[in-house]
Amino acid sequence: MYLRRINVLILFCSLGVLGISCDRSQQFSEPLPKVVDFNFHVKPILVQNCYLCHGPDPSSRKAELRLDTYEGATAALKEGGHAIVPGKTSKSNLVQRIYNEDPGQIMPPPETNLKLTEREKALLNKWIDQGAQWKEHWSFISPETKMDLEDPNAIDFLIGKQMEVKGLEKVSIANKNSLIRRVSYLLTGLPPNPKEVQKFIADTTKVAYNKMVDVYLNSPAFGERWARHWMDLVRYAETKGHEFDYTITGAWKYRDYLIRAFNEDVPYDQILKEHIAGDLLENTRENKETGVSESRLGTTFYVMGEGTHSPVDVRQDEADRIDNMIDVTTKTFQGLTVSCAKCHDHKFDPITAADYYALYGVMESTRFSPVPADVSKDKKLAAKELVDLKTYMRKLVASKWSTAKNSAENAELAQNTAVAATNKNYTLIGDFRGSDFDGWTSDGFAFGQRSTLADPIVDPATGKLLGLQDGKASSKAMGMGIFGALRSPNMVLDKDFIGVRALGQNSSIRIIIDNFQLIQNPIYGGMDQRVNTGNWNNFVFNVAAWKGRKAYIEIIPGGYERHIYNLPEDAYIEAQYAIAYDGEWPANMENGISLEQVNNNWATLDISPYKVKMLNEDLKKGKLPLNFPELKPVVDSSQQLANRLKTDSFFNGIYDGYGIDSPIFNRGNYKEPSEEPIPRRFLSVLSLGDSLFKSEGSGRMELAEVMLNKDNPLTSRVMVNRIWHHLFGRGIVETVDNFGLQGKLPSHPELLDYLAVKFQNDGWSIKSMIRAIVTSETFKRSTLRNDLLANKDPNNIYLASFPVRRLEAEAIRDGILVVTESLDSTMYGPPVATYLTEFMQGRGRPGKSGPIDGEGRRSIYLEVRRNFLEPMMTTFDRPIPFSTFGSRNVTNVPSQSLILMNDPLVEQQAEIMAGKLLEKGLVSFEEKVQWIYMQAFSRLATSEELEKASNFFDMLRTMEGKADASDNQELALWKEYCHSIFNLKEFIYLI
Repeated sequence: MYLRRINVLILFCSLGVLGISCDRSQQFSEPLPKVVDFNFHVKPILVQNCYLCHGPDPSSRKAELRLDTYEGATAALKEGGHAIVPGKTSKSNLVQRIYNEDPGQIMPPPETNLKLTEREKALLNKWIDQGAQWKEHWSFISPETKMDLEDPNAIDFLIGKQMEVKGLEKVSIANKNSLIRRVSYLLTGLPPNPKEVQKFIADTTKVAYNKMVDVYLNSPAFGERWARHWMDLVRYAETKGHEFDYTITGAWKYRDYLIRAFNEDVPYDQILKEHIAGDLLENTRENKETGVSESRLGTTFYVMGEGTHSPVDVRQDEADRIDNMIDVTTKTFQGLTVSCAKCHDHKFDPITAADYYALYGVMESTRFSPVPADVSKDKKLAAKELVDLKTYMRKLVASKWSTAKNSAENAELAQNTAVAATNKNYTLIGDFRGSDFDGWTSDGFAFGQRSTLADPIVDPATGKLLGLQDGKASSKAMGMGIFGALRSPNMVLDKDFIGVRALGQNSSIRIIIDNFQLIQNPIYGGMDQRVNTGNWNNFVFNVAAWKGRKAYIEIIPGGYERHIYNLPEDAYIEAQYAIAYDGEWPANMENGISLEQVNNNWATLDISPYKVKMLNEDLKKGKLPLNFPELKPVVDSSQQLANRLKTDSFFNGIYDGYGIDSPIFNRGNYKEPSEEPIPRRFLSVLSLGDSLFKSEGSGRMELAEVMLNKDNPLTSRVMVNRIWHHLFGRGIVETVDNFGLQGKLPSHPELLDYLAVKFQNDGWSIKSMIRAIVTSETFKRSTLRNDLLANKDPNNIYLASFPVRRLEAEAIRDGILVVTESLDSTMYGPPVATYLTEFMQGRGRPGKSGPIDGEGRRSIYLEVRRNFLEPMMTTFDRPIPFSTFGSRNVTNVPSQSLILMNDPLVEQQAEIMAGKLLEKGLVSFEEKVQWIYMQAFSRLATSEELEKASNFFDMLRTMEGKADASDNQELALWKEYCHSIFNLKEFIYLI
C-alpha cells in the first residue's frame, strides 16, 4: 500500500511537471507559439509518428485508436481512460505514453525507430492544455483572404509579416543586370540579348522594370518555357518505352498546343477542362490562325503513359495504366497522392479506396483512339451539309415514289406476319442492316450517325437512280479515306468466337480487350484483322482464351503499322452485323434482321429493310421513275464536301466510352473484386465529392466541373503554388505535388490563400499571376546574404533575399545556343531526332541519329524517346517521364561538370562562339572579353575578371609553346576560353 502511494505520488509529480512544461518555451531554440495550431504544429507530429498505427487506414490500425479525428482521439479506450481529454493533460493517456520511459509503454514504440523531440512533446502537451482543438487539414479548407486583391504591395506585405515574426531583415534590390537576366530566364528560359540589357539599363523611368517584364511575358519564348514546366507534370514523351519504344503518334501536337495556350494566356480553368474533358466540350476553342479545334488536344496527356509490348495479363496492364492516369491527374490538378489508396485506404490522407475506384471507373470508361488533328468548324459544317444533302436526296425520291407507299406497307405487313420465331444459337452484338447502329457509337465523320438503309444510289454522270442501298454501317457514307470509328458497347466475352460480316479496303476490325491497344503477335495478333475484300466476308476472331474479360469491337477504315495509325485515300469498310457464337458460324443470319429499329417515316425514306428490297424490285421492273436529273449536282456537291473531310494528320487521343463503375480491388488485386461496384464520383473529402456522376459515358466532364467548383479548395492553390515554385525555385508548399498530410506545410499560408483567391478573381490568368509576383519587391531582391541571415534562415524559406537558383537542363542548353548566336527560334512542328552516341544502344534504337546541335532548335523541340533520353537533359535533372514531377531534383554531381567539359555540343558551340567573336572585328583583348561577358552573363567583366582572362590566355599560349598566335591557334585559344565560360557557376546559375 505504501509503495502504491509512492508510485501515485511520483506519477502526479511528473504530471505536474508536464502541466507547466508548456510555459518553459525558453528551453527551445524556437519558442513555442502562444496558441498551438492543430494543422501547423500538431498534425505534422501525429502524421509522422502516429498515423501509421492510429490513422485513417483501418487495415493497419492498432488498439482501435484513431488520432486523425476528434471523435477517435477522445473516445473511451478499451483499457479505460481516453487518449486525449481536451484541457486536461493529466487525464490524457497520450501525454502519459509519450513521456513514459518504459519500452513497453512509450509511444512511439522503440521498434518504429521514431522518437519525439522534447519540443514536440511540449507542443502536444500545450495543445491539449489549450483545449485540443481539431481542424480539417489546412488544404481542405477553402482559401480566404482579407487583403485587397488589387493591392500591388500585398505580396511584399505578407512576406514581410513572416520575416518580422522570424526577426529577419530584407536585403537590397538586385542590380539591373541581374534583374533582367533573372526575368528573362525565368519567364522565357533564355538569356537576354545585349541590346535588351542596354535598353533596360538606359531606361531610368519608374516603369522601366514593369515594361521589361511585359516584353518577356509577351515573348513567344514565354510559352516554350512554361509549356516545358507543364510537360514535367504530364510525363511528356514521344515514345512509350519498354521493349520497342513505340511512337506516341502526334505527341508533339500536344506540346505545340501547350505553347500556344501559355502564350495566349488561356485561362487555367479552360486548360483544366480541355485536359480532363476536351473531347466533350460543347463549345471548343479554335486556333486563331487555322480554325482547327484546340480543346481536344488537351486530352492527349492521358495517353502519355508507358506502353508494354504483349503483356501476358492485359487486365493487370489496364490496371497499371489506369493507376498511372489517376496518379498523374490527381497530382497535377489537385496536388494529392490518390494512387496511395489503390490497395487500401490512404495511410495518411482522408482518401478512401472507394474514392480511388470511383475515379478508376472514370478512366476505365475512356477509350483510346487516333484523333484527326485538323478538325475545324469548317469541317464540321461540311459534314453537316453532307448529311443534309443525303436527307434531301431521300426526301426527293420519297416524294416522287409516293404511289408506292401503300403497296409497300401492305406487303411488309404480310412479310411480318409470315416470319416465324426461331431459336438463336448466337448473340447478336450489333445489327446495322436496319436504320441505325444498334447502340454502337460512331466517332469521327466517316460512318455518320445512321446506316445506309434506303440511301439513293445515283449514277453521277446522268443522275439516274440505280436503286436504294441495303442497310449497313459504311465508312463510305461520307466518302473514302475519311476517318471514323464504329465501336460496340462493352461486353463480357462469354463465347469462343466473335464474327463480323464485312467488306472493304485497307481497313481493320479490332477486338479491344481490357482497353489494350498495342495489339500484335505473339499473343494478341489475331485480335486485329485487315479487311481487303470487295465481297462480303465473315471475319472470325477466336477469343476463347479471354473468356470472362471485358471487350469491345472497333471497326475502322485504315489500320496500324507498328502501332502508328495510317489512313490511305482509298480506305473504306462496311459491316452488316457482329455476333458472338460457339462452334460454326450460325446459319440463316440473312433472315435475322430486327425490325424494331425502324422509324417508318416515308417522307425521309426511314423505312424497313424489306420495304427497301421491295422498292428495288419495283424499280427494276420499271414500276417506279428512275430519272432524277436534279440529283446529279447534289452528287457532285457531296463529293466536294467529302473531299474537305479527308485528313492525313492524327494524334493519339481519347473518345468517351460507356460508363463503367469499378469494384474495389482487394489489396489492389483485380482478381479479388468487391461485390458491389463503386459509382463514379470525385473524392469524398472535397466539395461535391459525394455527388455521383450521372452521364452515360465516362463522367470526365463532371470530373472537370467538380475540380473547378468554387468550393474546391485545391485547384487554384495548387496552380499558384506551382507558379511560385517556378519563379522562386521552391513553392510556398515545398511539396508541390502533395498537399496532403505527408506534404510540407505552407511557409506563408496567408500568402498562398491570397494568391489562390486572386488567381480566381483575375479570371484564372496565368500571366497576370506571374506579373503580380515578378513585379513584387520580394522577387527583385538581391541574392547576396549576410551571415546573420544565413544563420537565422539557412534555407531562405522566408525570402529575405532572392534564392540562388541553378538553371534547368533546357535553359542551360538553350542559353549556350543563344550566347553563341546559334539558336534557331523556329516554333512548333515535329521533334528533332535524338542525337545518338555510340553508347546509346538497345531495343527500339532509331535507325538514324539526329544532329549534335538539334538543328539549333530549343530543347523543347528535341525528341523525348523514353529508351534514349538525351544525356545532357538527364544529367541536369530533367525527370524521367513516368509520373508527375512538379519539382525537379537539383543535384550537384561530377557528371554535370563532365558534360560541360566533354559534351560534343558544348565543344561545338564554344568553337562557333569563338569564330563569331573573331568575325566581329573587335580590336583589343578587353573588347573581346567584354563581348563574351555581355553575351554570357548580361554584364561587363570586372577589372579582376579581365586580368584573370589575360592570365588564362598566357597559360594557354605557354602550354602551346608559341608566343605569337596564328589564326588557327587564335581560334583554338578563344574556343578554350569560351568553353571555360560555359563552365563557370554564373553561367548555369541565377546569382
